[in-house]
Amino acid sequence: MIVQVILVLAALGALVYFVRLAHNVHIRASKRIAFFAFIVANIYAVLRPNDTTWVAQQIGVGRGTDLVLYLLVVAFVFGMLNTYLRQREISNHLTDLARTVALRDAELTNRDRGLLTESLNTEPLNIEPRQ
Repeated sequence: MIVQVILVLAALGALVYFVRLAHNVHIRASKRIAFFAFIVANIYAVLRPNDTTWVAQQIGVGRGTDLVLYLLVVAFVFGMLNTYLRQREISNHLTDLARTVALRDAELTNRDRGLLTESLNTEPLNIEPRQ
C-alpha cells in the first residue's frame, strides 16, 4: 500500500514537472498526449496490478511485470531515438550557423583589407539546410 502511494505520487510529480516546464511550449501535441497516456497507464498499473497481469496473459506475455518491462524498453528506445534525432537537428543548425558566420567574417575581413571592391551584401546568405 505504501509503495503504491509513493509510485503514484512519483508519477504525478513527473506529470506536474512536465506540464510546468517553461520550454514545454515547443513540444508537439502528440508527445504531450503520449506522455500523459503513459502516466495514466503507469498509475493504473500501480493501482490495479492484477489487471496488468490479465492483459499480459491475453496478449501472450506471462506476467504483468514482464509486459511493463517490455513496454518500458520500447518507450526507452523511442526516447533515445527522439533525443538522437533532435540532437542531430541541432547539430545541423549549428553547423549552418557557423558556416554563415564564417562567410560573413571572411567578407568583412576582405573588405577591411581592401580586397573586396563591392559593398558588403546586407542580405542574409542563402545556405540550404541539410536533409
